[in-house]
Amino acid sequence: MPAKQPPSRTGLCPGERALRSQLNQILATQGVIRGTLLHRRRRCGNAGCHCAKGAGHPALYLILSEAGRQRQLYIPRGWHDRVRQWVDNHHQVRALIHAISQLHWKRIQDRQG
Repeated sequence: MPAKQPPSRTGLCPGERALRSQLNQILATQGVIRGTLLHRRRRCGNAGCHCAKGAGHPALYLILSEAGRQRQLYIPRGWHDRVRQWVDNHHQVRALIHAISQLHWKRIQDRQG
């Protein structure tokens, strides 16, 4: 007996088709990165700078946990908006995958195709 093929794209319910379309649009046209953004203040090292005695310069870091270790990466000012968008895209992708998973869960519960 041959294995049953998964339903074609046209065989998807409209809700799943819309979710997959959103997911594909994000993945095909935009960056995605997992991590958390952290705002800190840092000193530049210039002895004459106000940060040597004050609060420091604002800085943005991307924090990522891998294999139980936390990694930090400084994000230059020119990259702030881009990296923020990539992190937001990652959250959207996870939410869309979760929604598709919930639809499949419901299909299994209802014993539908």
